[in-house]
Amino acid sequence: MTSHASIRAVRAEAEAPPLSPPGSLIAALALLSFVIPLSTDMYLPGFPAMARDLSTDAAGVQLTLTAFLFGLATGQLVLGPLSDRYGRRKPILVGTGVCTLATALCAVAPSLGTLTGLRFVMGFSGAAGVVVGRAVVSDLASGTAAARIFGMLMALGGVAPIVAPLVGGVVVEGPGGWRAVFWVLTGASVLMFLASLFLVPESLPADRRHTDGVGGTVKAAASVLTDRSYLGYTLAFCFASATLFCYISASPFLLQNVLNFTVGEASVAFSIGALTATLSSAAAARLVGRYPPRFLLRVGLVLLLVSSALALLITVAGQLNRVWALGLVAIGFLGLGQVFTTATALALERVSYAAGTGSAVLGALQSALGAAVAPLMGIAGGHTVVPLFLGMTLCASIALLGLLLTRHGDAATAT
Repeated sequence: MTSHASIRAVRAEAEAPPLSPPGSLIAALALLSFVIPLSTDMYLPGFPAMARDLSTDAAGVQLTLTAFLFGLATGQLVLGPLSDRYGRRKPILVGTGVCTLATALCAVAPSLGTLTGLRFVMGFSGAAGVVVGRAVVSDLASGTAAARIFGMLMALGGVAPIVAPLVGGVVVEGPGGWRAVFWVLTGASVLMFLASLFLVPESLPADRRHTDGVGGTVKAAASVLTDRSYLGYTLAFCFASATLFCYISASPFLLQNVLNFTVGEASVAFSIGALTATLSSAAAARLVGRYPPRFLLRVGLVLLLVSSALALLITVAGQLNRVWALGLVAIGFLGLGQVFTTATALALERVSYAAGTGSAVLGALQSALGAAVAPLMGIAGGHTVVPLFLGMTLCASIALLGLLLTRHGDAATAT
């Protein structure tokens, strides 16, 4: 097992100065992080039409989304370590190219089985843009500079969940129906490939790559997974993200069944929540110049936990109303913006010697937790949101406890 001393030595050698990558690169990385949320949310309004056209039911159509998310998780685990071995450009170019082809084939898929398989390929290959993009930031910047870049990427990427369902609804109602959504996504994927080709440089020099085969990849993974501070920041990020998955999956029940919003009002309320998180990420990108990222992370986690716990108590007491629900959710989203910006930068800075592997573990765990918590939100039926706020409270608590690992890990590394 790699010792803490050797890990410190490699990290010190690999750590990049706090540079400011050009705006064109940041824009390209933002596009890479933008396309994946589009691919998950834009075709949701077409589910009923897809079920009719493909002679299936709602569960069958839902399988195409599950396949995409499973591909996204496994793709990150494979492509992240590969980028540590072969550099960043090859995986990202191959991944975005395959994703473009698979997306176009989805538009002409003749059956549910074919579409499901292609959606897995979309997720697996599209994961390159997410996992390698994070590694590129870690290669080129560290500390405050990295946190600021991640904040900008989170803010820009956060626009996608706001606009994707709205745009998808318009496209689905057009003459091309649900298949037209995949043609729009194909266009977005082409832009993603071109941005990778012309704007994303090779950020991992040959002398920093893991060239000793599978054994080197295993050693890199072992060193990442035994870094307690990295694990702590990763747990903070992933369980905070799980609270968002809880809300996304249960928001129709909360907004329509419990708070009695119309479908249109519920869409606006959901978009306002996503906008709050986006603005908070943008604010965090500026605040890291004044406050340490770790401090902002603690503040974000406390806001998330307190707002979730209060919402749970008010719900159990039977006092939940629109003001309490939307106000507390907004406070929680303010906390999420701080967490997403800072936890990613802090985690990857700890393992800058294997940033691709570290990015892969972080992204795969995030996807796996999201897939695990989402089905649990409807366990008590569609007219109670106790599971929602209980799930958010538990996930926020675990996220905050993750910081205990970072304190222990930092102390161990310093000795």
